[in-house]
Amino acid sequence: MTMKRVGSPVVALVATGVAVVLGLAGCGGGSQNTAGSAQSPVQSRPSEAQRTTQAPPTGEAEKDPTTSESVRGSGMPPQGEPALCRSAELALSLGRGSAAAGTYYRPLRFTNEGDNPCVLRGFPGVSYVAGEDGHQVGPAAEREGPKGGPVSLEPGEAAHAVVGFVQVRNYDPAACEPTPVRGLRVYPPGETAAKYVEVPGTGCAGGDIPGHQLTVRTVEPGSGGS
Repeated sequence: MTMKRVGSPVVALVATGVAVVLGLAGCGGGSQNTAGSAQSPVQSRPSEAQRTTQAPPTGEAEKDPTTSESVRGSGMPPQGEPALCRSAELALSLGRGSAAAGTYYRPLRFTNEGDNPCVLRGFPGVSYVAGEDGHQVGPAAEREGPKGGPVSLEPGEAAHAVVGFVQVRNYDPAACEPTPVRGLRVYPPGETAAKYVEVPGTGCAGGDIPGHQLTVRTVEPGSGGS
């Protein structure tokens, strides 16, 4: 009978210990699962702000809004408008003029001999030339008046710029150094290829004269008279 009384508490104590161990094991397993969930990477979608500030993919560079303005400022016409008139497309000639205060004014004509419309705008470059080599005599023509707007020329149409020829005989020969000239070297507006217009006369090789031996005005529509 004594052994039965002692054995019951021992069995109960052992059972209680086993239950505690099992309980701790269960808690440990729950903590491990929670940690594993925290360590798993979280897949998140980018916010709206992130999507709109991403750089464009390779090969799809952003357009520069100033590109078109830069092209227009370099002298190229806007897309869809006629191109600038080139020297090879132009025939040049001098019309009759009129005299005023020691200067003779004549229209320098630019006729479009090309197959397409083209545009002239501004001042041509004009200077006297002499000799077989066409060397320049004296300073180039002085620009006179404001720069005009674009003048569109259809094939066969003409525009003109008024050139003033000063009577160089009115200058002191020592300062003027009168020199026979063959004609004019002319650069159409915006061009680097020159044209030649025959007009024999006399220019000043000296650069120390009171005024300008040649003047030129901006290009205007029409032939400028007869």
